[in-house]
Amino acid sequence: MRFIARNMFVRCSLLLPLLIWLAPAQAALERVDDFALLDQHGEFHQLSRYRHMRALAVMAYSADCPAMAEMAARFEDLGDAFGDRDIAFLYMDTQGLDRGQLRGLELELPILDDGGRLVSAALEFGQAGEVALLFPERLSLFYRGAAGAGLERALDTLGADGIEDSIRASLDAGCPLEFPAREAMLAEPPDYASEVAPRIIENCGMCHRRGGVGPFALDSHLMLLGWSPMIREVLLNKRMPPMQVDPYGGHSADAQYLAVEDLQVLVNWIDAGAPGPAGEADPLLALAEAPPLDWQLGEPDHIVQAPRQDIPPVGVLDYTYEEAELGLGGEQWVRALQYLPGDESVLHHLMSFVTGDGEDFWGAERRQENSTRRFLDGYAPGQELLREFPPGTGVRIRPGEKLSMQFHYVTNGQSTSDATRIGLYFHDEPPEREISTSAVSTRFLLPPNVPEFPLRASRSLERDVVLTGVRARMNFRGKKMKFAYQAPGEPLREIFSVPAYNYGWQPYYRLDEPLAIPAGATLHVIGAFDNSISNPNNPNPDAELRFGVESWEEMFTGYFTYHHEY
Repeated sequence: MRFIARNMFVRCSLLLPLLIWLAPAQAALERVDDFALLDQHGEFHQLSRYRHMRALAVMAYSADCPAMAEMAARFEDLGDAFGDRDIAFLYMDTQGLDRGQLRGLELELPILDDGGRLVSAALEFGQAGEVALLFPERLSLFYRGAAGAGLERALDTLGADGIEDSIRASLDAGCPLEFPAREAMLAEPPDYASEVAPRIIENCGMCHRRGGVGPFALDSHLMLLGWSPMIREVLLNKRMPPMQVDPYGGHSADAQYLAVEDLQVLVNWIDAGAPGPAGEADPLLALAEAPPLDWQLGEPDHIVQAPRQDIPPVGVLDYTYEEAELGLGGEQWVRALQYLPGDESVLHHLMSFVTGDGEDFWGAERRQENSTRRFLDGYAPGQELLREFPPGTGVRIRPGEKLSMQFHYVTNGQSTSDATRIGLYFHDEPPEREISTSAVSTRFLLPPNVPEFPLRASRSLERDVVLTGVRARMNFRGKKMKFAYQAPGEPLREIFSVPAYNYGWQPYYRLDEPLAIPAGATLHVIGAFDNSISNPNNPNPDAELRFGVESWEEMFTGYFTYHHEY
């Protein structure tokens, strides 16, 4: 009944004088910035990743506005009426509410968490209830106005060819929106030396420095100013920082979170003209010269020298697989390890497993959906080079076993070579608990041109474990992956979530708080592929693919690293 009544209101509103089509002004389609946000359920939404849809309708939502319920009802009715025409409907939170508050609104449609209110400002929302109708393919605005007759008319015209003009319609009695933090920063920009440069050093300096893997160095105000349009772009669409995890779904220091306040300072400083230091020394000059890398725990007990790799100046490189014989003689237990890249500017990531005779890097994963591996650790830009395992734990290496490594290199315009070393530190005596990794996967047939192909995989635990980290692994069409477990007789519990998976970034996330999971519990991996034109990494959305471990195939594997008594 509610749907019918609301639909009648929308249709009949065409006859009401206050909501009729009021000869709206037209202008050339306005370009809008690409943006990305999570919703109240932790799902990732990016304007440019709606390319498979004809349009995206976004309503500015404020729970404090008395007229919000009525305006939202109209908007949802239009969503019901036009939902089968490849048009998506979303709300945008304009109050900066947290996840719990957003869920408490109990809305039928997703509401995007715009904590810093930067996207709301970028879309130039002026009133609660205002709707922006966007073309994802062209990153442009078609309609701005109320969720009434004007929006319905605009939605009806979306099937027409040659739309070149934006439409602005009158607004209903919404509530004016204000952005005091942004207005204050635009009027008096954040101080470069004390507020901007320290944030760049902390969040960007590890990669964007001379000799780092970042494609440019941010080692002066001049460099920062020159790259500021791109910096603004990648902050708003969440390409950077590159490891986009849900801050409400578990926590790991490896995730490179960027606080809301940091985003506000950087974006608003750029929009204010990116003013530089007022006569004082430039703090970013500290990034000009990186200190030489060295062994942080002293000389390792054993150094693995990876084979030298010659890297061309340009091109996209596939993964490289190498093996290193260890020749340790007797059994050893690794308590810590450190990576020393030969050339940080081209080594993008490195994964290493302990493997036995006849095994390659993938081991039993090639033939089994669930397998137990000995993952040593991974290297990724921006993370600590030294990895120390929890006290009383270690990775076992038996006589005759080797190290199998996967390298991912990027080109930087110069011919170079990399000869990475891995330093291993051993326990004097065997520890009480062994570190293992459970690879949980499933087999599938991925159809073409599907923007969301859901998958899940699971594995039961035979013993008590303490979970210390997770890693998501898909290929180019990976979209998202969530890690969870369910103990007998209990509800499903989320451990960690990667809602914006990127094949180019596959870090291992060490949990800030290890998690005890009892025997009999089931580990779950829940996620999806995007095999459509909306996936910017997709080499061919028309392809049908089966499971496989090679880069031209697709895989769906979640890794759970834990320790237990052996």
